[in-house]
Amino acid sequence: MLNITLPDGSVRPVESGTTGYDLAASISEGLARNALAVRVNGEVRDLHRPFTEDASVEILTWNDEAGKATYWHSSAHLMAEALEALYPGVKLAIGPAIENGFYYDVDLGEGRSISSEDFPEIEKKMLELAKHKSRYIRQEVSKADAIAYFTEKQDPYKLELLENLEDGHITFYTQGGFTDLCRGPHIPDTSTIKAAKLMNVAGAYWRGDEKNKQLTRLYGITFPKAKELAEYLERLEEAKRRDHRKLGKELKLFAFSDKVGAGLPLWLPKGTALRERLEQFLRRAQVKAGYQPVVTPHIGGKELYVTSGHYEKYGADSFQPIKTPNPGEEFFLKPMNCPHHCEIYKTEPRSYRDLPVRYAEFGTVYRYEQSGELHGLTRVRGFTQDDAHIFCRPDQVKDEFKKVIDIVLYVLKALDFPDFTAQISLRDPNNKTKYIGSDENWTRAESAIQEAALEKGLNTVTELGEAAFYGPKLDFMVRDAIGRRWQLGTIQVDYNLPERFELEYVASDNSRQRPVMIHRAPFGSLERFVAVLIEHCGGNFPLWLTPEQFIVLPISDKYLDYANEVKAQLEQHALRGTVDARDERIGRKIRDAEMGKIPYLLVVGEKEAQDNIISVRKHGEGDLGSMALEAFVQSVQSQMTEV
Repeated sequence: MLNITLPDGSVRPVESGTTGYDLAASISEGLARNALAVRVNGEVRDLHRPFTEDASVEILTWNDEAGKATYWHSSAHLMAEALEALYPGVKLAIGPAIENGFYYDVDLGEGRSISSEDFPEIEKKMLELAKHKSRYIRQEVSKADAIAYFTEKQDPYKLELLENLEDGHITFYTQGGFTDLCRGPHIPDTSTIKAAKLMNVAGAYWRGDEKNKQLTRLYGITFPKAKELAEYLERLEEAKRRDHRKLGKELKLFAFSDKVGAGLPLWLPKGTALRERLEQFLRRAQVKAGYQPVVTPHIGGKELYVTSGHYEKYGADSFQPIKTPNPGEEFFLKPMNCPHHCEIYKTEPRSYRDLPVRYAEFGTVYRYEQSGELHGLTRVRGFTQDDAHIFCRPDQVKDEFKKVIDIVLYVLKALDFPDFTAQISLRDPNNKTKYIGSDENWTRAESAIQEAALEKGLNTVTELGEAAFYGPKLDFMVRDAIGRRWQLGTIQVDYNLPERFELEYVASDNSRQRPVMIHRAPFGSLERFVAVLIEHCGGNFPLWLTPEQFIVLPISDKYLDYANEVKAQLEQHALRGTVDARDERIGRKIRDAEMGKIPYLLVVGEKEAQDNIISVRKHGEGDLGSMALEAFVQSVQSQMTEV
């Protein structure tokens, strides 16, 4: 008998050889019907693989990220089977699941290609094959047999993959008439694949090397229900409407210039106002939390980044060094702020009584991202981090961590991101060689993070092996208004930089000790955060944050003086806005203001000027009627809260 521990902590005794499906069926018929895979001691496996030892087990369904990934990986195999049927002789490279769906890299052979016009035929073939309810069958094979199989198929890509695989650790998966080299896992059979859509076709070099042959990469996505596919496609259309690159241009927030350089955003006046308001919001919170603002240069001497390790990590992918007339002197655009903050810490002796020391900086850093990876504000070459570094004693780590969590929660609440999960990233207990620092320090740091997250009541997931090499961390994974997941906010514990920079404090026993360093960035970077915020709210920013809270629309030039008077009075109450003084019809002015997503449109004409009132329209809602300026001010100010 084996003991199987379920996620709720209960233990079920089962016979050796029991499968994940058997376990699911013993829990409920519905769970067995919806089960896609099983997680055993952290490893995702096929549902029909038998248990051979005591284990912690979780049944995975479509509602689990790992369940979806298994489903989409299996769908990639189904698409490959369809391609083999429709394009005889096609050679297959790799076909993994991705965040939304899957892709397969294929070699169609000379003279053949696939375009979007071919998608319906491939989709139809996939669903036709899926109806056969073919089982995904796992088979362990020897390396010699695997080589013989793909030699006969004349598939050079699988043969190259086999070169780096060890004999005794090679598996095939077969469904229907299709067999592939694959580690798995896979769903039980094809019957759950009810809706399929090919999304895109692109070129991709084999193994990402431009020296290799360019293959055809087909992207697709599948769902258990046709309704879910329709909903997904609608979300994609909504995502296009919310695209921060499109809205950023329409709202005149930021721009890019080829002359300035790719990946280097230019913040326009309205975007700068938005950005600065975000900075001011966080600066106030940081001052209350005991942070000291600092400012460091945009460049640093090469030796600084050699010491920190950033030269080794980023040197090859960074902007080229800045050479001076002084022979041998080199500077780099800084890729991170933390080395500079370490040097600030070292400017004076520290006692255990001085700790914690908290430095905060909106510091701009530079990394030479490949041109193909640049994407609006979400992937740029110059960006500003809301960076802070806390230097504390080991016994202070937990309390400091909890205080940082408070700041992150404050930010997420103020910007209306209620749906998030905190990911606790820990060491891989089976491979500690990847990490630096003593087991004692790691245990203390990991416990501090876990306890802090628990005491704060966070909804958490734990990922083994996802820690940074210098320490564990907590990442906040946020879902936006249309269900997409973004990583916003991170807190990291670091034993590495204090060691590299020989940071010290004098302990109570007069010994010299290393402080622990906590890195934190609630926004991450202002550029990426603004991009996510634009798409989350569709450009309709919270009233306290939006660059323009109102616009005054005079019906004609005769009422321009009154419009300017209204603007001046509202500005005295710290409200932000402009006057549309263009010689345009009022209908055009209203349409343009609506397109600009300005929250309040204040129409003024003869009656308004005579009675000292305004006619108020609210963006997206329409006419709110006439009101006195004082009433409007009170209404707006009552909504002007950051939290």
